[in-house]
This record gives sequence, structure tokens and C-alpha cells, in this order.
Amino acid sequence: MRALLLSAYDAGSHRYWRKGVVANLSSIDWTVLTLPPRYFSWRVRGNPLSWYAQKKQVLEQSYDLLIATSMVDVATLKGLLPNLATIPTLVYFHENQFAYPQGSQQKPSIEAQMVSIYNALAADAIAFNSEYNRGSFLEGVTNLLTKLPDHAPLTVIDNMVDKSHILPVPIEDAYFINRNSPRSGPLSLVWNHRWEYDKAPERLFSALKILANRQIDFKLHILGEQFRTIPPVFDQMKNTFSKQIVNFGYIEDLAAYQQILTTTDAVISTSIHEFQGLSVLKATASGCIPVVPDRLSYKELFAKQYRYPASHDLDKEALALAKHLETLAKTLNSETPINAPNISHLSWSAMQSAYQQLISQTAC
Repeated sequence: MRALLLSAYDAGSHRYWRKGVVANLSSIDWTVLTLPPRYFSWRVRGNPLSWYAQKKQVLEQSYDLLIATSMVDVATLKGLLPNLATIPTLVYFHENQFAYPQGSQQKPSIEAQMVSIYNALAADAIAFNSEYNRGSFLEGVTNLLTKLPDHAPLTVIDNMVDKSHILPVPIEDAYFINRNSPRSGPLSLVWNHRWEYDKAPERLFSALKILANRQIDFKLHILGEQFRTIPPVFDQMKNTFSKQIVNFGYIEDLAAYQQILTTTDAVISTSIHEFQGLSVLKATASGCIPVVPDRLSYKELFAKQYRYPASHDLDKEALALAKHLETLAKTLNSETPINAPNISHLSWSAMQSAYQQLISQTAC
């Protein structure tokens, strides 16, 4: 089978997913086109023009299947290139353009929202990385179409539902380990997310201050990808917890990053915008106990014991997180410690057949 894989905004989870698909479905003859993750509005709206001008010969070749991320304007590409119009198509939604947190600095764009709607309609199959992603997408589409002045039929949503699937981004097998040694010493924590607004680092800072005031000893790894603008709370955390911080910043070396995860007690999320949570899942696969808010995709990923009460009130949620971590610190060295959940069903070894099945089903 010859397959064309398109990733129009090849950042973070998009790139991780793309590389995993190509590496783990090696029986397929892949042709891959990507565009860099910058200039979001132009990239989402202009990707057909960019590829049409620069990669037309590649796009005009013969393929058995087209797989595209939801950032790709599939409908326009199929209109520009007749050979693509008849190719069976799977669109993969890592995220959607409707579920933005209130007050986000990155506002949702109706242009991007409409592209995602046309993508879902132009595809033969659509896959979401979580039920939360699918649910919030369908709710967003419904709300948008309801607001439009006329000729915006809600019946198109039934079409999307009928061909939708839940297919998480799998975790590389290398992250999965069995921890046999008992945990000891102070509570070791990792926060490993993008250093941006939607990961709510200020909630982490508030919770850590409460933890310190309660005389709970802990070690801290503040990791994750950084961009041009960094929220000032990170400098505040670095100064306030200089004695507790072991690592601060992005870890370039994968082996070094995995070593941190395999020797840390718990991974924390404070996210208010998340569609799957790959950073938490990688840490959990490495033996970290997830400590996540009771919202977003975490509600379907982790049992109640791993979720702390969520709240729109920052102080209230910070207190809930601090209490959860305090309980965890007291439990780790007890006779009945909390262990990380088994998420091996999300490994590439476990999920490879599901991917193959959907791809074969779509290509028929």
C-alpha cells in the first residue's frame, strides 16, 4: 500500500504521532510532507497553496490512501488536485479549534474552525485521540452552526459521528518500564509541559508554596518545551524553590529525559487545555504516579485516585493539588503505597493492530 501522510503544522504531538505511525506501520510505503509549526493562521489556511506550489509533483503521484492531520485543508487540496479527490482519506484530530479555555491568549479562529469542519466532511474516516477531543469538537461544531444566519444544516454532524473513531496517540515502547525498587527519600515531582498559558503553571506555583508551608519535603523537575514568550511565573518558581529544583528547562537528550522520569515519584499536570496528555502518559509509562486535575481527557485516562478536584478558582484548585501531593508524600513510604497505573494498552505494541485495522478499513 502506498500512503501519503500530510502534517501541515508539524509540532509537538503532531510530529510525535507522525514519526510513530511511519516507524510502526513499516509495511506501508510512506510519502510524507510536512510544514513547520509557525505562523499558525497562515499555515492552517495556506497549506494547500504552499504544497501546490512546492510539492505538486509529489501530490500528483498515485496513492492508495491519504492520511492528514486536522490542520491540513484536505477539502481544498482535493479540489486543486483531481487525483487526490478519489483517494480514500483518514483525517486525524490531535486537537480541535473549539475547546479553548476562557481567557486564553490564543483565541480560536473561525477560519480554522471551518477548515476542520470541511476536513471532517471530506474524509472517509476521522479519528480523535480522546473521547474528550471528539465530544468537544462535535459540541463546538453544533454551537457554531447554530449561530450562523442560515443554510447551516446540523445534519452534517450525523455524518461526522458515523465515521468517527477514538484512536489515541500511542506511547513508544521504550518508555514502558517495571519499577521494582521501593521509593525512598523526599517526594520527587516532575512537571513536564509546554511553558505556556494553557498548561497553567501558576496553579503549580501556588500549590508548591502551600506544600512548602506545610513542611512537606520534595524535589522538583520543571521540564518542557519553551518558546519566545515565557510566563513570568517560571522565574518566580526558580527563585522560590531553588533548593528543591533539580532540573529546570528543556531536556534535549532523550535518554537523560527518560532517566529523570524513571527515577521520579509523580508527574503533575495543571493543564486547562489538553486533548490527550502525552507528557503525562510518557511519565506514567515510566513509573510516575499521575497527579492530574479532574477534567479534560484525564477523566477517561485515569482512575479517580489519580485526579484532584478541579476548579475555576485558582486558589481552591491549588489547595486541592497541595492536599493530594501531601497525601501522596505520606503514602509513598507506607505499607500500602500508591503505584502508577498500568497504561500498557496505550503502547505502540498494543495499539498497532487498531491502527492497521482502521487504515485497512479506510483504504478499502
